Amino acid sequence: MDSDEHRRVLDPEHDTDALKALTHPLRIKLLGLLRQDGPATASELAARTGESSASTSYHLRVLAKYAFIAEAEHRDGRERRWRARHTVTSWSNEAMESSDAGRAFVSLARRRQLEHLETSLARHEADMAAGRLGPEWVEPSGISDLMPRLTAESLTEFWDTVARKLEELTARDAEDPRAEHVVLLTAGLPLAPHDREDTDGDSAS
Repeated sequence: MDSDEHRRVLDPEHDTDALKALTHPLRIKLLGLLRQDGPATASELAARTGESSASTSYHLRVLAKYAFIAEAEHRDGRERRWRARHTVTSWSNEAMESSDAGRAFVSLARRRQLEHLETSLARHEADMAAGRLGPEWVEPSGISDLMPRLTAESLTEFWDTVARKLEELTARDAEDPRAEHVVLLTAGLPLAPHDREDTDGDSAS
């Protein structure tokens, strides 16, 4: 595991057990909730997910075993509170593609991100309607649907540029009382033409 206090980097070769542990829809969801909303107990997370406290408690212990979460300060002496140990989990797509376990994890993680977008949209609309967010957020909020033609190199450059700019803006706004948590889901999914023939990956002779 190559990580710092902000980022947990998964290596499918060295983090096999941790990868398998996280390849579970409820565990990914629980980890996401702890990152988004802060420390919580198994009972609180059960109420948010519709699961039983016994189920969330078990899956939280699995996440703790593989160092995705840790105990936080207790609200009282009766139930443990949990916190996420990192704000981001990242990986190399190329490394994950080399194993069935890696591919399964990436597929599940991406689908969970789409679910998170849907729930975040509903929450955003409710917050705007109830006046919990000010009118200054109306114009910059939204979802963009674009389909440019890019090379693999250009798509890589795009990701790098977004990461650098986001780091810059996050640092700039860190102490600004006007700042709010913003859900950003960026996708870059190349699509082959419908008429392109399937291949098995071997080069033509």
